[in-house]
Amino acid sequence: MGGTATAIRLLRFAREPLQVVLLERHPEYRGAGVAYHRAGNHWHHVFNIQAGRMSVFREDVDDFVSWANHEADRIDWPAEWRSFKFTESGPAPRRIYPDYLASRLAEAAREASEGVTLVEADGEVVDLEVLGDHVHVVVENLSPSAGGDGTDRTVLEADHVILATGLETKRPFFAAGVMDHPSFVRHPYSETGIERFLGLRQDAVVAVVGTLLSAYDSVTLLLRRGHTGKIYMISRSGLTLRTYPPDHQHRVLSLPPPRLHNDVYEGREDLVRRFKDEWERACATVASDYPEVSPAVITERVAKSWEPYLPEILERVPSSDLRSLLDSYGSLLAILRVGAVAYTTEMVDAAMADGRQVILTAGRVEEIRSAEAGTLVLSVAGQASTQTIEADLVISNFGRESDYERVDSPLWANLLRREIALPHRRTGRGVEVDGRGNLVGPTGDPTGPISVIGGPREGDEIVRYGRAGAFAFNLAAIKNHSVEVAATVLHRLESCYDEQADDVAATLAGTPDREANEAALHAIMLDVRRMAARRRGDRQALATRLEESIQAIQNITARKGGIAATDRTLRFAVSAAATVKLKDLSVTPRDLRALLGLAEPVDPGN
Repeated sequence: MGGTATAIRLLRFAREPLQVVLLERHPEYRGAGVAYHRAGNHWHHVFNIQAGRMSVFREDVDDFVSWANHEADRIDWPAEWRSFKFTESGPAPRRIYPDYLASRLAEAAREASEGVTLVEADGEVVDLEVLGDHVHVVVENLSPSAGGDGTDRTVLEADHVILATGLETKRPFFAAGVMDHPSFVRHPYSETGIERFLGLRQDAVVAVVGTLLSAYDSVTLLLRRGHTGKIYMISRSGLTLRTYPPDHQHRVLSLPPPRLHNDVYEGREDLVRRFKDEWERACATVASDYPEVSPAVITERVAKSWEPYLPEILERVPSSDLRSLLDSYGSLLAILRVGAVAYTTEMVDAAMADGRQVILTAGRVEEIRSAEAGTLVLSVAGQASTQTIEADLVISNFGRESDYERVDSPLWANLLRREIALPHRRTGRGVEVDGRGNLVGPTGDPTGPISVIGGPREGDEIVRYGRAGAFAFNLAAIKNHSVEVAATVLHRLESCYDEQADDVAATLAGTPDREANEAALHAIMLDVRRMAARRRGDRQALATRLEESIQAIQNITARKGGIAATDRTLRFAVSAAATVKLKDLSVTPRDLRALLGLAEPVDPGN
């Protein structure tokens, strides 16, 4: 999904000839990834957040709901969804998301500037070799559409590489002896996994390793199909999901920064104690000052409001302590920051409430072994004792692997081995990138023209932006990554930009001269509208007006005795400032659209 989102942005933003080659190692994942692909997502699997937050464009918040209601082909949809009217705060099935992304990708390719083309191909990138200002991309089993000739390996030459490899799967070491057992589901979001669910007898005993979103998906699917047998949901934390209120809308509150440290860092226990005290104070403030906020989402509001303050706070925490805190409180951070819609939670919570069918079990799964009857036996270590659970089916929702030294990926293994990529030093999650998403090496400098999207940037998102839980790598992060990386790549590749003009970009809209400041802001907003425009004709008209605006800035500067920047320098500065505006996290997407003047259809003539 991250690669598709970034390809859409490249196709929209590019002003000069460009070929975008979108490679996918798993053809069934194209435009979707494991979270959305059709074969691994039943119609009962819905987005955990509301449909109105699923637009791939942060500046066009209603785009997904509009597509689902007016453009989606519903011929093959089941009756439950065929006549369903999607709303901003309602549910939507995840398996329709690839169709939405494919539609927007095809549109971006059709409406791209002359000479800007898209090639979609199958193949697995297993290595990269940086050669000066370009990269040799080693691809296994490349499809003919991208120049593959049927051999095991093909080498493509690229001016820039964008890695959008998605989430990596953690190895369930506790299940090493039963990985191939017919009663063990290693990948619940797969065609085989769904078939196991659908073929299970209704009175079977099921054990689900995990108690958060993936586990809820599995249990919801079973319950909606009339399952009557016991279902054990097992995790070390025993935490479960919160339910969003029916009319929930995303909102950003402005709260005071948390007071989490003295002049010196005094250790993890002191930090946790202070965090709890400040958290309770902040939640009480929201309940008092914002009575319209549902109690179910107070923690989400607080967590979001604290993001700008966390980087400075985390900077004081030693890396070893930071890693330990993230490991200990990762699940808690996840449920404080995000919940799920009632469609997913209501049946599970109701079945869990009486404890007769869905049984919540807090403990660590130490081992799963096979029994003579064909069942599986789980050893679960709790705080006081170890219990055994015998199940007809075990579903492993044992999450993602965030330590890139442990992922099962030949590409990442090769990049780490040659120090083209480095594990994230502070958190041990993901890899090191700079402020623009470029891979960096031991010196802190980019190791080549290689950018990263999504999951591999988890650690950087935590320490650079204070984004905790799933918001360090989910759709919200990917939306911003796609804008940032596409713009950065084009700044480097296109002749119309001078990417060395960072100092101009930093001061463009802050000049004390009122006339120059107004001209700069006008140019920036024109470029925002150009980057957000869907149609080629609109972008071309806005680009013409942008060039006129850049010329006006040069004229004002020259008239007032300043040193006029070149048009390439100003164009870069304007584009960089426009990119920052499109990524503004201090407001909701709906507020962002209004602030950018995009609440109404873009008129390139105004």
